[in-house]
Amino acid sequence: MQISAFLDAALASLIPYIGAVAALNYAQSLYTLPVSLFGMSVSAAELPAMSSTLGSTDEIAHKLRDRLDAGLRRIAVFIVPSSMAMLALGDVITACLYQTGQFKHADATYVWGILAGSTIGLLASTLGRLYASTYYALHDTRTPLRYAVIRVALTTGLGYLFAIPLPHLLGINPKWGAAGLTASAGIAGWVEFVLLRRSLNQRIGKTGLSSGYVAKLWLSALGGAALGGGIKVVLPHMHPILVAGLVLLPYGLTYFAVASVLRVAEASAVIGRGLRMVGFKR
Repeated sequence: MQISAFLDAALASLIPYIGAVAALNYAQSLYTLPVSLFGMSVSAAELPAMSSTLGSTDEIAHKLRDRLDAGLRRIAVFIVPSSMAMLALGDVITACLYQTGQFKHADATYVWGILAGSTIGLLASTLGRLYASTYYALHDTRTPLRYAVIRVALTTGLGYLFAIPLPHLLGINPKWGAAGLTASAGIAGWVEFVLLRRSLNQRIGKTGLSSGYVAKLWLSALGGAALGGGIKVVLPHMHPILVAGLVLLPYGLTYFAVASVLRVAEASAVIGRGLRMVGFKR
């Protein structure tokens, strides 16, 4: 992912817009945050347990499937709302963090557009990290490396096409080629994820999130985004930090509430931990 980000920055320097590289860096900082918090952390925590799995080949495969699927659900329950927030409310997030001094609202909107492109592959990139850890637990480092090389190659090739010639062909402002970079990186992330999952499933059996589970998460996130977006529209002009608090907090609460109503166990667990923390503080 770091190599891909470096290549994207190099390609962004070819875009005929002075602020493209800086805006891409701002967007990448936001994009990598949920990957690190929810993808890398869960993957790192699961690796020792997966590596110490004992038993027959079938028993090891069964235990790995259980741990992998549980980890995928823990990651997805946070990554899906992160993706929706970046897509629907990215202007609020960007303005809250960056809008000050010479960084104006127009700059926040530009970074939002680039950030929205990254949401295409955010879920795949984070889930792929856990799949890679499962390969490491099986003492196989070559397979994830091989697929990572494919991802980097796709990021470079598609990134150039999406960032440089495509805006001209579509007749849009060349500065939006930076959004093409994040979108193409997302496509490459999905390719890597599919390759990782398909190969691993052939070794240990079927793994992955069910379509029903993912649908519940996206439906919950959509409900939260509808509320947050409605609040954003009716709010008067005020400081970006205040806007973020009034928009993002209801968004997050609505997401977890709806997901809990839809019987998403991981969301209910988050709510339970939150309530216990509040009770402890009191």
